[in-house]
Amino acid sequence: MSQRAEQPRPSMRPTIIGRQHAVSCGHYLATAAAMRVLERGGNAVDAGVTAAMALSVLQPNVVSFAGVAPTLIYLREEDRVVSLAGLGYWPAATDASILAAKGNGCIPDGLLQTVMPAAPATHVKALQRYGTITFEEAATPAYQLAKDGFSVYPMLAYNIERVTLSPSKLDEIPIGFDRYPENARIFLPKGRPPKTGDIFRQEDLARTIHGMIEAERNAKGDRSTKLRAVHDFFYKGPIADAIVKYHVENAGFVRKDDLAGFEVPIESSISCSYRGLRVHTCDVWCQGVVLLEALKILECFDLKRFRHNSLAYIHTLAEAMNLAFSDRESYVGDPKFVDVPTAGMLSDEYALLQHNKINPSKAFGAMPPPGDPWAILGRISGKPVVPKPASREQFAIEKDTIYTCVVDRFGNAYSGTPSDNVYDTPIIPGTGLAISSRGNQSRLQPGHPAEVRPGKRPRLTPSPALAFKDGKFYFAFGTPGGDVQTQAMLQVLLNVYEFGMTVQAAVEAPRFGTFNFPNSFSPNQYLPGRLCVESGVLDDVRTGLREAGHDVEDWPAYAPPAGGVCAIKADHETATLHAGADPRREGYAMAW
Repeated sequence: MSQRAEQPRPSMRPTIIGRQHAVSCGHYLATAAAMRVLERGGNAVDAGVTAAMALSVLQPNVVSFAGVAPTLIYLREEDRVVSLAGLGYWPAATDASILAAKGNGCIPDGLLQTVMPAAPATHVKALQRYGTITFEEAATPAYQLAKDGFSVYPMLAYNIERVTLSPSKLDEIPIGFDRYPENARIFLPKGRPPKTGDIFRQEDLARTIHGMIEAERNAKGDRSTKLRAVHDFFYKGPIADAIVKYHVENAGFVRKDDLAGFEVPIESSISCSYRGLRVHTCDVWCQGVVLLEALKILECFDLKRFRHNSLAYIHTLAEAMNLAFSDRESYVGDPKFVDVPTAGMLSDEYALLQHNKINPSKAFGAMPPPGDPWAILGRISGKPVVPKPASREQFAIEKDTIYTCVVDRFGNAYSGTPSDNVYDTPIIPGTGLAISSRGNQSRLQPGHPAEVRPGKRPRLTPSPALAFKDGKFYFAFGTPGGDVQTQAMLQVLLNVYEFGMTVQAAVEAPRFGTFNFPNSFSPNQYLPGRLCVESGVLDDVRTGLREAGHDVEDWPAYAPPAGGVCAIKADHETATLHAGADPRREGYAMAW
């Protein structure tokens, strides 16, 4: 007599569980590279930096080796979180009037959107202060992948083709990898976008990485001195010379002093409490505060009484996000230049005021007015910024990012979100490097908190996070996705913490995203009331959302624009690590 039982499957993939260490990255080969480092005795920082550099080779359309790299690190022995502010500033020669003229009032694509390349300095600083291995050990996987190549995967092939072969109605707009000769030579190696399965090489980038490795080998002194030689090779040596030469010859803003003076600050994170959790993000030079403010607003609701992804649940989360994004638009910018009411935005009193603005049966329908967090701090409020959103008809290709997290056997955790797109800015000849184009997240509107100024950082979308429960590390999480990042991260965290899902099931669950605010990327398109919902959400819920006033757009199941969340959770009862990675992208998790 045969017996047959259905195996319970809460997710398509299993949650990966290990007892020693765990990794989850936006590409499986980066995960493999990080695992190698851990298995050789390296710590979470060693493995995280290795993965981040590998990702800049493996996903070169959305991650530049010379881009941004906001990073959070939990140091178990010191029991503290540190933030590496991996974001560059505008060059000293930046002229907003030139930007406005070239971009028709918006930040233009191309060379003029360049800010300082922060990722190399971030990775070197992380290794120098908190790692144990050499730069050569950390960079070798990236070097090998660039030199020898890797197999093109479907999403990479699709994205290169999509931005190169633009729709016919946009043929007059110069976009894509065919816009600049060096970009075309590398990304269209046979005069066309590479196909799935082709071997993709980046030999100039390999030579750049090898030059940095040689600088470390040739330097005299201790490990820290050798790592400093790597930094100087990039920011004061031949790489800096090539960058400046190109900018001088092509009317760019970057000069040698800009690069030579660049350092990555090590600073404290910002955080909020949420029902027994303490959630950390980078400071307000990035949008992590949006995640924290939304959590504080939602803390005023009993979310467990809502059915997961019910009409009431989605409506409530979307409206909480809309309130937080409205405050982002009015208040959030580089704290070296902008006085941001962070403490007010994350206070219990302000959360209750924001909570009271949410109508349980009616959507805002447009971006709600900002709140007044200054009043909570006993200060007179400034005049809120009134955004000048782009027309619905203005065209902007979505830009993207990647993410990696690592937890090691010592209890340390690494959470990093490297980024910067390559199709919209020229690669510096001979280097394989597209220098950070993150200036496209600044604004030209006078008085805007993200307004362009020399030496000022744009307001960054990449925003890694860490969460702690009862004072112990609990969750590392992040995602690509521009303005979707904080939204996807919020939903996955709540899926695990409020609804008890396994990590992988939480990552795979249907998602939604609001776009009821000016987009962070130039030309800052604004779609009033827009709420995108994946097809896994029930039809009657979609109908109810429309009836409540949301402008619902249907996404297919596992839509890449919904993000690519990677996460690791610590289970202290069993002393295990649970890792998950998003099937919406090429993400993969592994543990031991």
